[in-house]
Amino acid sequence: MEGSVENIVYHNDSNQYTVLEINCGEELVTVVGTFPYISVGEKLHLYGTWTSHATFGQQFKAEAFERSRPESTSAMLKYLSSGAVKGIGAATAGKIIAAFGDEAIHIIENDPERLATIKGITLKRAREISEEMQRVNGIRDLMAFLGGFGVRPEDAVKVWKEYGTDSVACIQEDPYRLCSEKIAVEFTVADKLAESLEYDRANTERVKAGILYVLRHNLNNGHTCLPADKLCAAAARMLGVPLEDAQSALLSLCQSFDAVCENFDGRDFIFLPRQHRSEVYSADRIRMLLKYPPESIVGIDREIEEIERAENIQYAEMQKEAIRAALDKGLLILTGGPGTGKTTTLNAIIRILMEKGEAVALAAPTGRAAKRMSELTGVEAKTIHRLLQVDWDENDNPVFQRNERNPLECDALVIDELSMVDSYVFESVLRALPIGCRLILVGDSDQLPSVGAGNVIGDLIASGVFPTVQLKEIFRQSMESLIVTNAHRIVSGEMPVLNVRDNDFFFMPVDDAHTVSETILSLAVTRLPKRYGYSPVTDIQVLCPGRKGELGTIELNRRLREQINPQAKDKPQMTVNGTVFRVGDKVMQIKNDYDLPWSRPDGTTGEGVYNGDMGIVTDVDKAAGCMRVMVDDREVLYDFDHAAAELELAYAVTVHKSQGNEFTAVIMPVFPGIPQLSYRNLLYTGITRAKQLLILVGRRSAIADMVANDRKTRRFSGLMRFLTEETAE
Repeated sequence: MEGSVENIVYHNDSNQYTVLEINCGEELVTVVGTFPYISVGEKLHLYGTWTSHATFGQQFKAEAFERSRPESTSAMLKYLSSGAVKGIGAATAGKIIAAFGDEAIHIIENDPERLATIKGITLKRAREISEEMQRVNGIRDLMAFLGGFGVRPEDAVKVWKEYGTDSVACIQEDPYRLCSEKIAVEFTVADKLAESLEYDRANTERVKAGILYVLRHNLNNGHTCLPADKLCAAAARMLGVPLEDAQSALLSLCQSFDAVCENFDGRDFIFLPRQHRSEVYSADRIRMLLKYPPESIVGIDREIEEIERAENIQYAEMQKEAIRAALDKGLLILTGGPGTGKTTTLNAIIRILMEKGEAVALAAPTGRAAKRMSELTGVEAKTIHRLLQVDWDENDNPVFQRNERNPLECDALVIDELSMVDSYVFESVLRALPIGCRLILVGDSDQLPSVGAGNVIGDLIASGVFPTVQLKEIFRQSMESLIVTNAHRIVSGEMPVLNVRDNDFFFMPVDDAHTVSETILSLAVTRLPKRYGYSPVTDIQVLCPGRKGELGTIELNRRLREQINPQAKDKPQMTVNGTVFRVGDKVMQIKNDYDLPWSRPDGTTGEGVYNGDMGIVTDVDKAAGCMRVMVDDREVLYDFDHAAAELELAYAVTVHKSQGNEFTAVIMPVFPGIPQLSYRNLLYTGITRAKQLLILVGRRSAIADMVANDRKTRRFSGLMRFLTEETAE
């Protein structure tokens, strides 16, 4: 599409998101996209797709654009009158156009002395206007320069904020500045630009940038640091330079404090400064909590006895030890597998604290986990992000309003599903913790670790400094469940019992992947609903190790949907960016969105849907460009763009995505596949998502391989080391 900017309906200065009205000759068209420093009168050549918005109707969504300066005098008058150039208003714009016609912009930019001949414009003001015009055109030139190498407009804006009018020169001098933490362009993009400039591949700045890139990339693999030898070897391979060059560049990075080196047991480990600060802060804060613990509650044993009498229960000795630690020391990690009484123990702690008049706050990493925590404890729980009052900076990074200056208003804080909490979120919790507040952390250290970087629960337990109670005794009523007993066998490195046919854990041996897929479909669609009365949508959940392949979530979702919710005339559907959404579909939210509006049947409204929330599509309105999803008891409104970006089919989900959830019945393929997805913690986490029924379908040898493989979850992190040192630098 080609046209001139007629009107700027909306513009966000922080991320440059803009809604424009474009004059294409016959009509005005609404265009949305990222348009940095756009002005009325500019001529644009746009590339994108037509979309339909829930409120605003049909729009053109621009994915890329080229711009040219206004050419006609009328376009120039619009442009200069719009305020695009600071110091020129509508009246001054009219004078300039009257004096210079279609040469106006060239004269403003290159000949301010002639501009000063206009009545009312001094030479000083003319020069200021000229400098402003050069600045405005500078960022446009920067975008044109960087856009040729695949750098997005929003990233070009970050470059401009960092380097200003010297941006092009700075990037030409060192293209790898694009890979800095603030700008964060992919290394391959910077490398492509450097190659066009005939940049030396062995240049020290390139090697340093490559090392930092490897460190940042490995944050996605869960590592907050890397051994120096591994880091240098990986960087040298990626960059195609000798190992000695990488070692020399790493030394330079550490000397300039762009990387931090710590020696653990004679081996150097390298951190990015942000991750180093985070783990050092967490260790220091925990040591302070240990040194100045909350006030101890008197008569704990008497309180325990009173609950036992009132509830007609008998706590195991380890449960009593956990209750004492929380009430006496004020700090506790409570961990244990299924059936060991974590919830019963936690409920006793919360009950005693509340009876003593303490304000207790409960939180969990995901909305689903928080909801489950509320159901099990009878006390409202929030997501950690909600509790800490998340906001977003100009780069869409989370910033928490609760911190040292604005701490939480509670006497005790309980965090559930600690295994899902990464280093940054844990640091943020500690920053918001009031002085004298109890901290009770609950989790299962044998589950999958957090998606984000860090090994919080593992490091805290391994340090030995944080009071920890691990519940190992399986209660008699839970021992009747083969799901529970097999989960504990897997954790111990033992094969689960697979030959029992009259319990809640079943193994169906199948030798080829296609038959595994067919068996899963048969179980989910007909056999389990017929045998147990389970709903294929709300009760049964297929969990997969990965997304790809015949037994991955993508293919199984496609096949399950075909049978569970086939296309029909009375089921409206919409295809958005290749994804079909149909009324009746089971879907999952795959990222936190704190702005999505929702409403309940009782009329209450709110905002926010969270990563891991699952729901059913109840309406698809093509005319309005929106769809509605029932998430638990909340109806959430999505426009199609949000749906495509934030929702996935959820008849089958990955084990990672299932964390924090429980399902009535779980079916899980166990078949030789990607080695990185065949390990003990993943099998254990998948099995423990099932409440009433668990069925494994596949090969016994695949189960044996997963049970035996306890190596894949190792993470490099520093929290445990910093906790056990005398001081943390």
